Amino acid sequence: MSVPFPPGPFDPLDGSLRRTAQEQPYWLAWAQVKGIGPHRLKRLLECFGSLQRAWEADEPALQQVEGIGPALAQSIQAARCQLIPEQVLEQTLKPGIPFLTPADPGYPPLLWELPDPPPILYVLGDCPTWEQQPALGIVGTRAPTAYGRHWTKQISAALAEAGCVVVSGLAAGIDGVAHQACLEAGGKTVAVVGTGPEMVYPAQHRQLHQRIQAQGAILSEYPPGTPPAKEHFPQRNRIIAGLCCATLVMEAPERSGALITAYLANDYGREVYALPGNIDTAAARGCLNLIRKGAGMILGIESLLEDLRLVQGSPRETADSGAPGSGNIQAKAGPTDPDQQLLWQILGSEPMGIDALAQATQMEITTLSSTLLMMELEGWLVQLPGMCYRRTP
Repeated sequence: MSVPFPPGPFDPLDGSLRRTAQEQPYWLAWAQVKGIGPHRLKRLLECFGSLQRAWEADEPALQQVEGIGPALAQSIQAARCQLIPEQVLEQTLKPGIPFLTPADPGYPPLLWELPDPPPILYVLGDCPTWEQQPALGIVGTRAPTAYGRHWTKQISAALAEAGCVVVSGLAAGIDGVAHQACLEAGGKTVAVVGTGPEMVYPAQHRQLHQRIQAQGAILSEYPPGTPPAKEHFPQRNRIIAGLCCATLVMEAPERSGALITAYLANDYGREVYALPGNIDTAAARGCLNLIRKGAGMILGIESLLEDLRLVQGSPRETADSGAPGSGNIQAKAGPTDPDQQLLWQILGSEPMGIDALAQATQMEITTLSSTLLMMELEGWLVQLPGMCYRRTP
């Protein structure tokens, strides 16, 4: 026996969610029922069409929902006797921190696509207009190299200038660099944290926490006052991956929380990119493994922006762009030699030292030096003091 789909805020035919204010208290109340996590909560809505109807359903009807058996249905019945949704709403409002549920218009649409969307998001600051500004995640190790910091700054600033929202987790290392660079470029950044939204973790990011509130938003599914806990951060990572159309991993060792975010993004059908690095550098090995498994390779700002479809084709492109309307990125013209082509893609308008280029390309120094010399002679790049190079303007 199947439960019919009554008309309500959830449309089972297309999976969309029609926002209705009366649903908000029920999202909050259901979230407090033991045994009902985000997965089952979404199934309840899909089954009943309304969380209010689900709240009023009897035990046999509840057992029609996948994952709810007799024991859990009884537990739900007992919990509902102790909870009044309107009172739960009042209690949630008391701390004075704004929040969103999937019943609210500001709830991020991409987040709803997750199998386990958070039933509540506390918000400090102003959320972006998610439908109008693409969100890109930047994640990585807490102990980046100078090379990782350099490219994180460059890419975060470029994304900000392209009108994107930079999303990260406010952790030490790559996360903090990405947030800071976005702010300095005048962009909007969102930090998804594994604590209560007003808690500052790590403590060194107090000023950054305040700046993000003023120029973006702090998001958390954990109530105010929640301290950091190890188990919170993998859960936090799913929100970063879910908010973003693509996730960029800048540096990550083989065992890294950033890789969890990347794998989740892949599972959600989102794009994943990784910054290549020196195979002898521990912080690069996670990224190299992602690339080996099919992640896009970050080979410079211009090529990344084109891959992300954030810029139109430049004049220096080949005429062969694939079928009209196919959405393929046009191939950039450049040096025909493979080593020169790799260097030309990595180099941008900002100077890069020979050591950083050696890390990025993994070329032998002798090969790298001769290739750079040939490119300089052919007009592809210019050498600057200190053995630094950049593309020819």
